[in-house]
Amino acid sequence: MEVLKNKKTLQDFIERQKEMGKKIGFAPTMGALHDGHLSLYEAARKENDLVISSIFVNPTQFNNAEDLEKYPRDLNRDLSILENSGLVDAVYLPEVEDIYPEKTESQHYNYDGLENEMEGKSRPGHFDGVGTVVEELFRQVKPDNAYFGEKDFQQLMIIKKMVEKKQLRINIKGVDIFRAKNGLALSSRNQRLTEQRRDDSKIIFETLIRVKDEFKDKSVSEIKERVNEIFSNQENMELEYFLIADENTLKEISIKENGKSYRAFIVVNVDGVRLIDNMHLD
Repeated sequence: MEVLKNKKTLQDFIERQKEMGKKIGFAPTMGALHDGHLSLYEAARKENDLVISSIFVNPTQFNNAEDLEKYPRDLNRDLSILENSGLVDAVYLPEVEDIYPEKTESQHYNYDGLENEMEGKSRPGHFDGVGTVVEELFRQVKPDNAYFGEKDFQQLMIIKKMVEKKQLRINIKGVDIFRAKNGLALSSRNQRLTEQRRDDSKIIFETLIRVKDEFKDKSVSEIKERVNEIFSNQENMELEYFLIADENTLKEISIKENGKSYRAFIVVNVDGVRLIDNMHLD
């Protein structure tokens, strides 16, 4: 596995691969890697000649300086995980100046309103930061296919919209949520939970399973009432929001309509750690 430590090294590497006609698969990360990240590289390995990872903790997508400071970082561990997986051919480790050569600030993006729903309401500017770093990484890595987990479903939809609007010739592939044995969606933030709290947090997945079942014959308002009731009884857990949204527009719904696709979204704070999850509803 090649370790590419700056933009120039990356560009030389990409140029050589393109000259050989290699198809490139790419999945950017902020490190703190886990099996959910490796599932992206497994998907990429099946469809590409070359698989590239990147590790860069992007400062412009954090609204809270404390959250940025607390974000787990262990580069040696991450590199060992990638090397031992046998799934990745090269990893790009840009410095801030490789991504932001002038000022460390975001561009502004119009995602046709996708940015104003859910996470956009509670984290203003977050998706400008996401768009800025992902667009720059795409322009540097020049992948044919890029892979993102469905745990961050809103982010996945926003990246698809950015690629469409910027007319980038990249296929964006969503990969199923990778879950622990108890159903908890794998996240780098889970490292900040005790083993007991990780186990307790399985209630999030169990609730989504229940919502999926009840969506067949109960109203949206009845489902929301039940979810609020479930989390009102959980110690040290705070339900930040639960909603059911149109899967394409991400707009919250109050009434189901035939012929549309829906998804349930949930955010729960567990001992101050913010956990997000979602599930497609039939």
